[in-house]
Amino acid sequence: LPPDTSKYLLCPMPGLIVDVLVQEGDRVEAGDKLLVLEAMKTQQPTTAPFDGTVVKLPVKKGDQVTEGQLLVKVEP
Repeated sequence: LPPDTSKYLLCPMPGLIVDVLVQEGDRVEAGDKLLVLEAMKTQQPTTAPFDGTVVKLPVKKGDQVTEGQLLVKVEP
């Protein structure tokens, strides 16, 4: 079986983190906006896939990110 990657929100394309709306330890609900990525002159919100807790947040506002980079880890 492939590993369960549903808890990991990965960067879909290279860009710039323009806003971070949560901190590690925050409780979130499905659909909550976690951060905003600007890529190709478009702002793309990253949202919680399910109710849970932000357990890892290795990026901050102003960071340049690459495709496939971990943005947020949420545990149910």
